[in-house]
Parts: sequence; structure tokens; C-alpha cells
Amino acid sequence: MAANDNRGPENIADILGRLFTSRGWGRKNERLQLESAWADVAGAELLKSTRVLGLKRGVLEVDVRNAVLMSELTQFHKRGLLAKLRKVLVGVTLTDIKFRAGAW
Repeated sequence: MAANDNRGPENIADILGRLFTSRGWGRKNERLQLESAWADVAGAELLKSTRVLGLKRGVLEVDVRNAVLMSELTQFHKRGLLAKLRKVLVGVTLTDIKFRAGAW
């Protein structure tokens, strides 16, 4: 603590930033933001058969209940979903959506 005494009081934003990073809360908050955006864009029916896995290097990864739905999403709905997500996720770099057939 003696090293900090010379600098005076710390900015609360800096303290909270370190706390969020150390606890992993920033990642949890980001995931909740992605899941919320997906729920808004996908709608109730799609939401029942999909779940957000995460965002890696600008690619949103979405787990899909079966291969038939995965194919439909990839071929017919991907561009529209991507455009809607970009409007909802302002400030997030989103370059693509990757659908994966999951084992539910």
C-alpha cells in the first residue's frame, strides 16, 4: 500500500476495471450481452433450438439443435441475422456467424 500512498486516491473506474478483470465479470457481462442480442434477433422459436457459445475474433458461434436447422440458418437466414445483430451490438466487431450442430 505504501507505493500507492504517494499517488493519492485512485479513480473508481480503474479500481472497478481491475476488479471486473480479476473476477472474470467482464466476460460474463459480454456473454450476457451476446445472449440478449441473440434472443432479440433470433426470436422465440429459434431461441428454443439455439444457444450462443461465444464470440471469437469477431465470429459469433451459435450451437444449433440439429443439422437440418443449421443448414437452413446458414443458407437462408445468416445474412439477415448478421445484419440485425450488428445493429443491436453497437461497438462490437461482428464479422460472421458460425453455426455448429450441437449435442443437446
